[in-house]
Amino acid sequence: MSNPVVTPSTQSILPGTVYPGAPDHHHAPTALPKGFEAQADELITHYPVSKRSASLPLLHLWQETFGYISPEGIAWIAAKLDLQAINILELVTFYPMFRQHPAGKTLIKVCRTLSCAMAGSYALCDYLRQECKVGEPDAHGLATSPDGKYSVEFVECIASCGTAPVIMINDDFHENVTQRRADELLLKYK
Repeated sequence: MSNPVVTPSTQSILPGTVYPGAPDHHHAPTALPKGFEAQADELITHYPVSKRSASLPLLHLWQETFGYISPEGIAWIAAKLDLQAINILELVTFYPMFRQHPAGKTLIKVCRTLSCAMAGSYALCDYLRQECKVGEPDAHGLATSPDGKYSVEFVECIASCGTAPVIMINDDFHENVTQRRADELLLKYK
């Protein structure tokens, strides 16, 4: 496999450079924004002992830039750090904050662990799916509205068991969310 790290003049990644060795026909080739590679190189300098330690910061950078970790992103980061793509894929599939497919503009995460479940998070999640018109979740657990405005997903512990049920909307944390409170929040994030 050729090195998927692009030259600054092309700033795109060919669709054939994906894991696990087959072309990815679900995503368009990724065009790296100006300065992206320089920003990645700067992040790597923070880890002089082992470039591998820059894996998580580079994954965050990729997701913040593109909205999700595409197969091209996995291949690009792996090549940048002189790793195998599987080393990056392991991280993407282990940590729930990383997405492998696009999410809606407004991403709603509903905690489903015990305290939240007992406080009504399952009914709350169903209600939010209905109100956001997202339908049933896909194979990855994310349900996205046809217009791409909303995504709703169940997540493991958001770490506020005493104020259950809790949700996150984009990066904003909300506690004691009832259906009525959910309606207020959806108006705020319209």
